[in-house]
Amino acid sequence: MRWLSFIFLLATVVCADDATLSLQVTLDRFGFSPGAIDGRGGPQTRAAVMAWQLANDMPATGELTGACIPAELPPEMLYTNCTVTADDLVQLGPFPKDWLERSKLSRMACETVVELFAERFHCKEALVRRLNPDVTNCAVGASLKLPNTLADTKLPRKAATLRVFLGQKIIRAFDAEGRVIAHFPCSIAAKQEKRPVGTLAVANVALNPNYTFDPVNFPELDAQQKGYGKLVISPGPNNPVGMAWIGLNKPGYGIHGTPHPEDIGRTESHGCFRLTNWNAERLARMVEIGTPVEVINEP
Repeated sequence: MRWLSFIFLLATVVCADDATLSLQVTLDRFGFSPGAIDGRGGPQTRAAVMAWQLANDMPATGELTGACIPAELPPEMLYTNCTVTADDLVQLGPFPKDWLERSKLSRMACETVVELFAERFHCKEALVRRLNPDVTNCAVGASLKLPNTLADTKLPRKAATLRVFLGQKIIRAFDAEGRVIAHFPCSIAAKQEKRPVGTLAVANVALNPNYTFDPVNFPELDAQQKGYGKLVISPGPNNPVGMAWIGLNKPGYGIHGTPHPEDIGRTESHGCFRLTNWNAERLARMVEIGTPVEVINEP
Protein backbone atom coordinates (compact mmCIF):
# COMPACT_ATOMS: atom_id res chain seq x y z
CA MET A 1 0.00 0.00 0.00
CA ARG A 2 2.87 2.36 0.76
CA TRP A 3 4.29 1.78 -2.73
CA LEU A 4 0.88 2.45 -4.26
CA SER A 5 0.59 5.68 -2.30
CA PHE A 6 4.07 6.72 -3.42
CA ILE A 7 3.30 5.95 -7.07
CA PHE A 8 0.03 7.91 -6.86
CA LEU A 9 1.83 10.87 -5.30
CA LEU A 10 4.56 10.77 -7.95
CA ALA A 11 1.98 10.63 -10.74
CA THR A 12 0.12 13.56 -9.21
CA VAL A 13 3.33 15.66 -9.10
CA VAL A 14 4.18 14.79 -12.72
CA CYS A 15 0.65 15.69 -13.87
CA ALA A 16 0.77 18.93 -11.92
CA ASP A 17 4.09 19.79 -13.57
CA ASP A 18 2.66 19.06 -17.02
CA ALA A 19 -0.40 21.21 -16.32
CA THR A 20 1.72 24.13 -15.13
CA LEU A 21 4.20 23.66 -17.97
CA SER A 22 1.31 23.69 -20.45
CA LEU A 23 0.03 26.93 -18.95
CA GLN A 24 3.49 28.54 -19.13
CA VAL A 25 4.10 27.39 -22.71
CA THR A 26 0.75 28.71 -23.92
CA LEU A 27 1.21 32.04 -22.17
CA ASP A 28 4.70 32.36 -23.65
CA ARG A 29 3.41 31.63 -27.16
CA PHE A 30 0.81 34.40 -26.84
CA GLY A 31 3.30 36.97 -25.54
CA PHE A 32 2.27 36.86 -21.86
CA SER A 33 5.58 35.68 -20.51
CA PRO A 34 5.95 33.73 -17.24
CA GLY A 35 9.70 34.31 -17.42
CA ALA A 36 12.02 31.33 -17.87
CA ILE A 37 9.70 28.31 -18.07
CA ASP A 38 10.18 25.69 -15.35
CA GLY A 39 6.89 23.79 -14.97
CA ARG A 40 6.70 24.89 -11.34
CA GLY A 41 4.61 28.07 -11.39
CA GLY A 42 5.13 31.00 -9.04
CA PRO A 43 4.57 34.77 -8.88
CA GLN A 44 5.73 35.45 -12.46
CA THR A 45 3.35 32.82 -13.83
CA ARG A 46 0.45 34.25 -11.81
CA ALA A 47 1.24 37.75 -13.07
CA ALA A 48 1.27 36.46 -16.67
CA VAL A 49 -2.06 34.70 -16.14
CA MET A 50 -3.56 37.90 -14.76
CA ALA A 51 -2.39 39.87 -17.81
CA TRP A 52 -3.80 37.22 -20.16
CA GLN A 53 -7.11 37.35 -18.28
CA LEU A 54 -7.25 41.13 -18.59
CA ALA A 55 -6.56 40.85 -22.32
CA ASN A 56 -9.43 38.39 -22.68
CA ASP A 57 -12.00 40.28 -20.56
CA MET A 58 -11.90 37.70 -17.76
CA PRO A 59 -11.74 38.23 -13.99
CA ALA A 60 -8.07 38.99 -13.25
CA THR A 61 -7.58 36.43 -10.48
CA GLY A 62 -4.11 35.19 -11.42
CA GLU A 63 -5.18 31.70 -10.34
CA LEU A 64 -3.29 28.89 -12.08
CA THR A 65 -6.31 26.56 -12.20
CA GLY A 66 -9.98 26.93 -13.07
CA ALA A 67 -11.97 28.08 -16.08
CA CYS A 68 -10.14 31.37 -16.65
CA ILE A 69 -6.87 29.97 -17.99
CA PRO A 70 -5.83 28.63 -21.42
CA ALA A 71 -6.82 25.03 -22.20
CA GLU A 72 -4.20 22.41 -21.33
CA LEU A 73 -2.11 21.17 -24.23
CA PRO A 74 -1.88 17.42 -24.97
CA PRO A 75 1.64 15.95 -24.64
CA GLU A 76 2.18 15.86 -28.41
CA MET A 77 1.66 19.64 -28.54
CA LEU A 78 3.35 20.45 -25.24
CA TYR A 79 6.71 18.87 -26.03
CA THR A 80 8.94 18.75 -29.09
CA ASN A 81 12.06 16.76 -29.93
CA CYS A 82 15.09 18.64 -31.18
CA THR A 83 18.21 17.05 -32.67
CA VAL A 84 21.59 18.49 -31.68
CA THR A 85 23.53 19.51 -34.81
CA ALA A 86 27.14 20.40 -35.56
CA ASP A 87 25.97 23.99 -36.11
CA ASP A 88 24.60 24.02 -32.54
CA LEU A 89 27.95 23.00 -31.08
CA VAL A 90 29.83 25.54 -33.21
CA GLN A 91 27.74 28.28 -31.55
CA LEU A 92 29.18 27.53 -28.10
CA GLY A 93 32.00 29.57 -26.64
CA PRO A 94 33.64 30.84 -23.43
CA PHE A 95 32.21 33.46 -21.08
CA PRO A 96 35.25 34.90 -19.26
CA LYS A 97 34.81 36.98 -16.13
CA ASP A 98 37.43 39.51 -17.21
CA TRP A 99 36.10 42.32 -19.42
CA LEU A 100 39.27 42.63 -21.47
CA GLU A 101 39.08 38.93 -22.32
CA ARG A 102 35.44 39.36 -23.27
CA SER A 103 36.33 42.19 -25.63
CA LYS A 104 38.66 39.85 -27.55
CA LEU A 105 35.84 37.44 -28.46
CA SER A 106 34.08 37.62 -31.83
CA ARG A 107 30.77 36.62 -30.25
CA MET A 108 29.38 36.41 -26.72
CA ALA A 109 28.05 32.88 -27.15
CA CYS A 110 26.32 30.41 -24.85
CA GLU A 111 28.80 28.26 -22.94
CA THR A 112 26.98 24.92 -22.91
CA VAL A 113 24.40 22.89 -24.82
CA VAL A 114 22.07 23.21 -21.83
CA GLU A 115 22.30 27.01 -21.89
CA LEU A 116 21.88 27.11 -25.68
CA PHE A 117 18.66 25.09 -25.70
CA ALA A 118 17.29 26.77 -22.58
CA GLU A 119 17.67 30.10 -24.40
CA ARG A 120 16.18 28.77 -27.61
CA PHE A 121 13.14 27.22 -25.92
CA HIS A 122 12.57 29.94 -23.29
CA CYS A 123 13.11 27.76 -20.23
CA LYS A 124 15.32 27.26 -17.22
CA GLU A 125 18.42 25.11 -17.55
CA ALA A 126 17.08 22.89 -14.75
CA LEU A 127 14.07 21.99 -16.92
CA VAL A 128 16.33 21.01 -19.83
CA ARG A 129 18.25 18.74 -17.46
CA ARG A 130 15.10 17.33 -15.89
CA LEU A 131 13.66 16.39 -19.29
CA ASN A 132 17.04 15.14 -20.58
CA PRO A 133 19.16 13.53 -17.82
CA ASP A 134 22.05 12.83 -20.23
CA VAL A 135 22.12 16.30 -21.82
CA THR A 136 25.55 17.26 -20.45
CA ASN A 137 27.10 14.35 -22.37
CA CYS A 138 25.15 14.78 -25.60
CA ALA A 139 26.82 14.94 -29.00
CA VAL A 140 25.78 15.63 -32.58
CA GLY A 141 22.66 13.61 -33.37
CA ALA A 142 21.35 13.49 -29.80
CA SER A 143 17.60 14.06 -29.45
CA LEU A 144 16.39 16.43 -26.73
CA LYS A 145 12.87 16.68 -25.31
CA LEU A 146 11.93 20.34 -24.84
CA PRO A 147 8.88 22.54 -24.17
CA ASN A 148 7.29 23.41 -27.51
CA THR A 149 7.45 27.19 -27.17
CA LEU A 150 8.23 27.80 -30.85
CA ALA A 151 5.06 26.30 -32.38
CA ASP A 152 2.09 28.48 -33.35
CA THR A 153 3.65 31.54 -31.73
CA LYS A 154 1.43 34.60 -31.95
CA LEU A 155 3.12 37.26 -34.08
CA PRO A 156 3.88 40.50 -32.18
CA ARG A 157 1.39 43.32 -32.61
CA LYS A 158 2.58 46.90 -32.64
CA ALA A 159 2.32 48.53 -29.24
CA ALA A 160 0.82 52.00 -28.84
CA THR A 161 2.25 52.35 -25.32
CA LEU A 162 4.55 50.50 -22.94
CA ARG A 163 4.12 50.68 -19.18
CA VAL A 164 6.81 49.67 -16.71
CA PHE A 165 5.35 48.85 -13.29
CA LEU A 166 8.29 49.16 -10.90
CA GLY A 167 6.57 47.64 -7.88
CA GLN A 168 5.53 44.51 -9.76
CA LYS A 169 8.69 44.38 -11.90
CA ILE A 170 6.74 43.92 -15.13
CA ILE A 171 6.48 45.61 -18.52
CA ARG A 172 3.17 45.54 -20.38
CA ALA A 173 2.41 46.60 -23.93
CA PHE A 174 -0.96 48.19 -24.76
CA ASP A 175 -2.77 48.82 -28.03
CA ALA A 176 -4.35 52.13 -29.03
CA GLU A 177 -7.58 51.20 -27.19
CA GLY A 178 -5.72 50.61 -23.94
CA ARG A 179 -5.95 46.81 -24.04
CA VAL A 180 -2.95 44.85 -22.78
CA ILE A 181 -1.43 42.88 -25.66
CA ALA A 182 1.81 41.59 -24.11
CA HIS A 183 3.37 41.12 -20.69
CA PHE A 184 6.99 40.55 -19.62
CA PRO A 185 8.68 40.25 -16.21
CA CYS A 186 11.67 42.56 -15.85
CA SER A 187 14.49 43.48 -13.52
CA ILE A 188 14.91 47.06 -12.30
CA ALA A 189 17.67 49.19 -10.80
CA ALA A 190 18.65 48.47 -7.23
CA LYS A 191 18.86 52.19 -6.38
CA GLN A 192 15.66 54.25 -6.49
CA GLU A 193 17.47 57.27 -7.94
CA LYS A 194 18.25 55.17 -11.02
CA ARG A 195 14.58 54.42 -11.71
CA PRO A 196 13.35 57.09 -14.17
CA VAL A 197 9.71 57.52 -13.10
CA GLY A 198 7.55 59.38 -15.63
CA THR A 199 6.86 59.26 -19.36
CA LEU A 200 9.75 58.49 -21.69
CA ALA A 201 9.83 57.37 -25.31
CA VAL A 202 11.66 54.85 -27.48
CA ALA A 203 14.66 56.59 -29.09
CA ASN A 204 16.25 53.67 -30.97
CA VAL A 205 16.01 49.91 -31.42
CA ALA A 206 18.79 47.43 -32.20
CA LEU A 207 18.68 43.66 -32.56
CA ASN A 208 21.86 41.65 -31.87
CA PRO A 209 23.69 44.76 -30.57
CA ASN A 210 27.25 45.13 -29.42
CA TYR A 211 27.96 46.79 -26.07
CA THR A 212 30.37 49.52 -25.00
CA PHE A 213 31.82 48.62 -21.62
CA ASP A 214 32.72 51.59 -19.42
CA PRO A 215 34.23 50.71 -16.01
CA VAL A 216 32.63 53.85 -14.55
CA ASN A 217 29.31 51.99 -14.63
CA PHE A 218 30.68 49.01 -12.65
CA PRO A 219 31.93 50.23 -9.26
CA GLU A 220 32.14 46.63 -8.03
CA LEU A 221 35.10 45.81 -10.33
CA ASP A 222 38.63 45.27 -9.03
CA ALA A 223 41.36 47.85 -9.64
CA GLN A 224 42.74 46.05 -12.70
CA GLN A 225 39.41 46.00 -14.56
CA LYS A 226 38.61 49.57 -13.54
CA GLY A 227 41.74 50.61 -15.40
CA TYR A 228 40.79 49.08 -18.74
CA GLY A 229 38.90 52.06 -20.08
CA LYS A 230 36.08 51.64 -22.58
CA LEU A 231 35.87 48.32 -24.47
CA VAL A 232 33.54 47.09 -27.21
CA ILE A 233 31.89 43.74 -26.45
CA SER A 234 30.68 41.71 -29.44
CA PRO A 235 27.02 40.70 -29.92
CA GLY A 236 25.56 37.42 -28.67
CA PRO A 237 23.23 36.02 -26.00
CA ASN A 238 25.86 36.59 -23.29
CA ASN A 239 26.44 40.19 -24.30
CA PRO A 240 25.59 42.45 -21.29
CA VAL A 241 22.50 43.79 -23.11
CA GLY A 242 21.64 40.43 -24.63
CA MET A 243 20.01 40.07 -28.02
CA ALA A 244 18.06 43.34 -28.18
CA TRP A 245 18.36 46.96 -27.08
CA ILE A 246 15.45 49.42 -26.91
CA GLY A 247 17.02 52.79 -26.14
CA LEU A 248 14.98 55.41 -24.31
CA ASN A 249 15.13 59.20 -24.63
CA LYS A 250 16.92 59.48 -21.29
CA PRO A 251 20.67 59.09 -21.84
CA GLY A 252 22.01 55.72 -20.71
CA TYR A 253 18.61 54.13 -20.16
CA GLY A 254 16.96 51.35 -22.12
CA ILE A 255 15.10 48.06 -22.14
CA HIS A 256 17.30 45.13 -23.08
CA GLY A 257 18.14 41.45 -22.82
CA THR A 258 20.52 39.73 -20.41
CA PRO A 259 23.02 36.88 -20.13
CA HIS A 260 21.23 35.78 -16.95
CA PRO A 261 17.57 35.06 -17.87
CA GLU A 262 16.82 33.14 -14.68
CA ASP A 263 17.53 36.26 -12.58
CA ILE A 264 14.83 38.35 -14.27
CA GLY A 265 12.32 39.77 -11.81
CA ARG A 266 14.91 40.75 -9.22
CA THR A 267 16.07 44.24 -8.24
CA GLU A 268 19.62 44.12 -9.50
CA SER A 269 20.34 46.08 -12.69
CA HIS A 270 22.52 49.18 -12.86
CA GLY A 271 19.70 51.37 -14.15
CA CYS A 272 18.04 49.81 -17.20
CA PHE A 273 15.09 47.46 -17.49
CA ARG A 274 16.18 43.90 -18.21
CA LEU A 275 14.18 41.16 -19.93
CA THR A 276 15.07 37.66 -21.01
CA ASN A 277 16.65 37.72 -24.46
CA TRP A 278 13.63 36.16 -26.14
CA ASN A 279 11.28 38.69 -24.56
CA ALA A 280 13.57 41.62 -25.38
CA GLU A 281 13.65 40.52 -29.03
CA ARG A 282 9.88 40.19 -29.11
CA LEU A 283 9.30 43.58 -27.50
CA ALA A 284 11.81 45.20 -29.86
CA ARG A 285 9.61 44.10 -32.77
CA MET A 286 6.54 45.66 -31.14
CA VAL A 287 7.85 49.22 -30.77
CA GLU A 288 9.15 51.98 -32.99
CA ILE A 289 10.93 55.27 -32.45
CA GLY A 290 8.58 57.51 -30.48
CA THR A 291 6.55 54.77 -28.74
CA PRO A 292 5.69 56.17 -25.27
CA VAL A 293 7.12 54.33 -22.25
CA GLU A 294 5.39 55.14 -18.96
CA VAL A 295 7.42 54.22 -15.85
CA ILE A 296 5.02 53.89 -12.93
CA ASN A 297 6.15 53.79 -9.31
CA GLU A 298 3.49 51.85 -7.45
CA PRO A 299 3.46 48.86 -5.06
